[in-house]
Amino acid sequence: MKKSGILNRHLAGALAALGHGDEVLICDVGMPIPPGPRLVDLAFRAGVPSFAEVLDGLLDELVVEGATAAGEIREANPEAARLLTARLPGLELVTHERLKERTATARLVVRTGEARPYANVLLRCGVFF
Repeated sequence: MKKSGILNRHLAGALAALGHGDEVLICDVGMPIPPGPRLVDLAFRAGVPSFAEVLDGLLDELVVEGATAAGEIREANPEAARLLTARLPGLELVTHERLKERTATARLVVRTGEARPYANVLLRCGVFF
């Protein structure tokens, strides 16, 4: 058994299969999940695990070359907006409807237990060299 890093075998395997340009959606419990992308549902109860915990864990594991979130996050969830702008310089903001459309092309969806609005971000994988 692994003693560090991501222990969830479904998530660890899904991350290992990602390549350059693949997209990963980290989302709250309210985000509609389209058919197609692989889903790893980490939600245990409301707020567990938090959006911040999952984001930080994935940022430890992935090289990210771009990120997109809904512009509505600035007013509806300022705490999550501050978190994303601090962790993801150059964060692109689009409408929530556009973000939902783009989730259809994501390779992986990671659902958190977050129960606050707009705690969603689409990460584009980069390469480590």
